[in-house]
Amino acid sequence: MRFEPTPLAGLVVLDTTPVADERGHFARTFCTGEFAAAGLPTTFAQCNLSFNARAGTLRGLHWQAEPHPEGKLVRCTRGAVFDVAVDIRPASATFRRWFGLELSAATGRALYIPPGFAHGFQVLQDTSEVFYMMTESYQPVLARGAAWDDPSFGIAWPLAAPILSPRDAALPRFTAP
Repeated sequence: MRFEPTPLAGLVVLDTTPVADERGHFARTFCTGEFAAAGLPTTFAQCNLSFNARAGTLRGLHWQAEPHPEGKLVRCTRGAVFDVAVDIRPASATFRRWFGLELSAATGRALYIPPGFAHGFQVLQDTSEVFYMMTESYQPVLARGAAWDDPSFGIAWPLAAPILSPRDAALPRFTAP
C-alpha cells in the first residue's frame, strides 16, 4: 500500500499495489503494521456498507461529535463516487477547507478521514457501493451534519441537482463546535 498525505492534516489517500497474473489481481487493503507505520489507526469498531442505486445520490455531510468522534476508512467497492472530507476542527489551519477525490472499484483507492472531519459523497455511477471502516461505533445521539451546499465550504460537487434523503436535505449550515 501507498499512503499519500493530502493538504489537510491527517487526511490520507491510500493506493493499493495490486499483484496481477492471468487470473486477475490481489491487493492488500488493510495491514495493521503498515497502518501503524503510517500513523493511522489499527483498530476499527464498526464496518458499514452503503448501496446507492442512482448516480447523483449525495450522502452527507456527516460526522460524530465528542466524546466519540469517528475516523473513517472509506473505499468504493462497486461503481464510483466523488468522496469529500471537510476539516471542521476550529483550531486547525485548514478549518472549513475541503478535499475531494474520485473513489472507484476500478482504482481501489481509499481515503482515511480522521476525527474532526465532516464526510460526504456523491454517486457518479448507478449501483455504486461504499464500504466504511469506523474507529468508533455509531451513536445516534452524537450524529451531526451540515448542508451539502453550505457556502462556507464551497464544495464543487461534480453533478448538479443531487438526490438527497429528507434528513440530508434538512441539514443546517455548519456552525463550529
